Amino acid sequence: MSDALDLVAPAGALPIGDEWRVTGAAADIVFPFDGSVIGTAPVSDAADSRTALDAAEAARAEVAALTTAQRKAILTELTARVRADAQRLESLLVLETGKPRVDCRTEVNRTVVALEATAEEVSRIHGETVPLDLQELGRGMIGYYTRKPAGVVIGIAGFNYPLLLATHKLAPAIAAGCPVIIKPAPDTPLATIELVAITREILAAHGVTAAAVQLVNGEPIVGETLVRDPRAQVVSFTGSARVGHLIAQQAAPRKAVLELGSNTGFIVAVDADLEAAVDAVLRGGFYANGQACISVQRVVLERGIAERFTARLVERMGELVFGDPRDLATNVAPVINAASGERIRAMIDRALAAGATLLAGAPGEGEAAHLAPIVLGDVPADVDVWCEEIFGPVVCLTTVDSVDAAIDLVNDSRYGLQAAIYTASLESAFAAIDRLEVGGVVVNEIPGFRSDIMPYGGVKDSGIGREGPRFAIEEFTVTRMAMIRPRTHG
Repeated sequence: MSDALDLVAPAGALPIGDEWRVTGAAADIVFPFDGSVIGTAPVSDAADSRTALDAAEAARAEVAALTTAQRKAILTELTARVRADAQRLESLLVLETGKPRVDCRTEVNRTVVALEATAEEVSRIHGETVPLDLQELGRGMIGYYTRKPAGVVIGIAGFNYPLLLATHKLAPAIAAGCPVIIKPAPDTPLATIELVAITREILAAHGVTAAAVQLVNGEPIVGETLVRDPRAQVVSFTGSARVGHLIAQQAAPRKAVLELGSNTGFIVAVDADLEAAVDAVLRGGFYANGQACISVQRVVLERGIAERFTARLVERMGELVFGDPRDLATNVAPVINAASGERIRAMIDRALAAGATLLAGAPGEGEAAHLAPIVLGDVPADVDVWCEEIFGPVVCLTTVDSVDAAIDLVNDSRYGLQAAIYTASLESAFAAIDRLEVGGVVVNEIPGFRSDIMPYGGVKDSGIGREGPRFAIEEFTVTRMAMIRPRTHG
């Protein structure tokens, strides 16, 4: 890693076992805006994954035995360290993800909230009594359950929010008393390595084995080795549906918590505040360069406002500044790499060939990763730019006759993470809440709204299980039932 990046982590090594392990390979980390190399990251192999699993398994008893006070203190100190390092981590995220600075600032701030909330949840891990005497055979018995650490947790994160996504796996694992091995996306490992380095410094200060938190980095075989091993009791993955389904198969029958992709639906009813809805598409369709699993993708307009909404959205597209993500004025910057840009352009081309209309933007201009915001109209429901996840700065519009038809159209998808509706009608709002087949429904706000304390996750091909401190801790623990007969008879 470059010294210019001002990193805590030692150069050329990964946090594996109790030490920083020098790896035999390294990869350049590239700034998506201009392709310049901003640093290097060590690359591990399958043998490193097995070493990490050995160390995590050996640390299980020690980590599980940490008191509530110890776990809370570790997480509280980690919160303070990340808050103190916020500016440094923000700049690092801008360089490795290529997201606009404003989005990276939001990511760091959300990371602090997630850490602080997880520290608070440590003292709320508890069970409850069970009335065993509901059945005659339980007369005179006492029953209760507690929550125990599930074992080694594997946390695999995507490239778009590397610091925050890793935190939503690392922090609940510590809270639950589980050793955790993090695998970041190969394009964006630096901020995650920093998070783990800081965490291990805090663990050492508390006399806790560094093997409680480890990190490996590399190609799919590195993660597959972790996932397939029976010592990995929980796998928490954030990424594409295709990879998530594969991970679930590899992990079976052990638990997989999957936060996967989506093609987020955004309904605008005829009674909606039109200007607020347009503003929501501008805010919710292009943040993080459109590389967010709950960014606005499918905009379903009720016919009575469709023409006015479309005209106003196209008129306001000029408000979005495309440029250097280091500049606070920038709203949208290039996507993560050239391959992503080419994939997105191909999806747009297929939609246009099928009859969609290009309302704003010019997908054919610029370098491969440089894809300015795009709006497509009259998008057929059977093209992949509508059916699948774009994961880029592209918004698709279509028109229907009613809110009921809009709900049906949003539901006509293999995905179901979050969706939104803009309406002034309580009836329409509650119809959406009741009928939309998603993990979360947002009313009169962007579908990308996520509080880091809420239960977050999807249905259908968008995943299984829930994140958020309280809910991730539940995923990383198992119930242990106690059934006691105080006195024996006869």
